[in-house]
Amino acid sequence: MYSLNLNKKAAQRAQVVDTAYSQQVELAVTEVSKALLGKDHQIRLALCCLFAGGHLLIEDLPGMGKTTLSYALAKALGLRFNRIQFTSDLLPADILGISIFDQASNKFSFHPGPIFS
Repeated sequence: MYSLNLNKKAAQRAQVVDTAYSQQVELAVTEVSKALLGKDHQIRLALCCLFAGGHLLIEDLPGMGKTTLSYALAKALGLRFNRIQFTSDLLPADILGISIFDQASNKFSFHPGPIFS
């Protein structure tokens, strides 16, 4: 989405390569920014994570817009939104499920958590 130019000052924003993809990203950032003001950098990071197919853990102080960011991203991209309140004794595998290796069959089997039920 952005190209890096090392000849200019690091503080200056990189040139945007204007493609259909970059226009879609800008549209998504604009839509999410309507719900979450002043968080463009965090929105772009979250979009990078989604486009890379990774997982995103959002941590911050209460009331800083974590749920709003997640909800707005889901709405802007046409995705499903669910919120899970974690506690200190809860692990991601407790929600998503776990892969267990079976020595007899020499294969992994996935045991889904409650989110897939």
